[in-house]
Amino acid sequence: MNHNNNHLITRDIFDKVILPVYAPAQFIPVKGKGSRVWDQNGDEYIDFAGGIAVNALGHCHPNLVQALHEQSEKLWHVSNVFTNEPALCLAQKLIDNTFADRVFFANSGAEANEAALKLARHYAIEKYSPYKTKIISFNHSFHGRTFFTVSVGGQAKYSDGFGPKPADIVHVPFNNLDAVKSVIDDHTCAVILEPVQGEGGLNSATVEFLTGVRELCDQFNALLIFDEVQCGMGRTGTLFTYEQYGIAPDILTSAKALGGGFPISAMLTTEAISSIMYPGVHGTTYGGNPLACAVGCAAFDTINKGDIFAGVSAKRALFIAELEKINQKFDVFSQYKGKGLLLGAELNIKYQGKARDFLNLATEFKVMILNAGTSVLRFTPSLVISDEEIKDGMARFAKAVEKVISVCQSQAI
Repeated sequence: MNHNNNHLITRDIFDKVILPVYAPAQFIPVKGKGSRVWDQNGDEYIDFAGGIAVNALGHCHPNLVQALHEQSEKLWHVSNVFTNEPALCLAQKLIDNTFADRVFFANSGAEANEAALKLARHYAIEKYSPYKTKIISFNHSFHGRTFFTVSVGGQAKYSDGFGPKPADIVHVPFNNLDAVKSVIDDHTCAVILEPVQGEGGLNSATVEFLTGVRELCDQFNALLIFDEVQCGMGRTGTLFTYEQYGIAPDILTSAKALGGGFPISAMLTTEAISSIMYPGVHGTTYGGNPLACAVGCAAFDTINKGDIFAGVSAKRALFIAELEKINQKFDVFSQYKGKGLLLGAELNIKYQGKARDFLNLATEFKVMILNAGTSVLRFTPSLVISDEEIKDGMARFAKAVEKVISVCQSQAI
């Protein structure tokens, strides 16, 4: 194959060369600008998926393009034998705007969570006891695909089938403080949760629940870890979602929108907790590389603005108004979930289990959406998507909904 001739690259090549762990759409996106994407045929799509909450500034935002271009001509990689200016710049921005004193950079949400869990275990073992290793997590949670993080995640379908799992991990129902009380003890090193469960159906933690979990962690000397990989970086209307609850975690993880499309993640923690670490106890080759951090700095500065956060609330309201118009006509949704532009539309009893049908037919009508589980449609568009693009995409989505319903009705006959 001549690799220079991109027109020879077709969707059926995917089925021959890529490990069969994905089932991507039949079209191949080749270009994006803002909240619009074009495929190989030049067809235009409205993007309500945002690369799964990654493209928080849309595609090819000029600030990110400029940062990447400028850094690409300076320094790409030096490893962690040396530090670099963009990494220190981004770390300082994160610390100045959060509870944290220290940052560890990696490349993905899973790696940030892996670092968080290792830190929590190590801290408890060093400070208290070699037996203080229990991790409490929640049903339907998702924390990544490494063996440790997928075992901590609360969805057995992702962690079963790979042999013995890491021990001392328990799962309880989300938003159930009594369930946490029943399992937390002096052997607990950490409680980990997503303030808004991303993959698990866009369930938001209640204030009472998070406040209660914070108090329990303090009582039992356990660390509270917030996984804000999906709900952080402006997605819910504040820089990080924990700010809306009046409490702070001990460790926070960020990724996805942190790089606006460039792979980067961060684990944030306090001076007291970080002080038990030392050179060699954890690390990564690419984490904190200058390219990723330069883009991260640009993304951070562009997102961390009051008008962006205010816009998230306004755009959520517009999305729900448009979805409700569809619902008045077709009666498909039972409730709206999540926070900000981490938005879920739960399918009602007639369409339970059919989220993928809506997603697949949406692409037919040139709009890209997501699902979160089998019965929730997920919308994670750019935080700066225009009102016109929301209305245009929703008009396309309405046609997809109409077709799903007609297909379902024809199957029922």
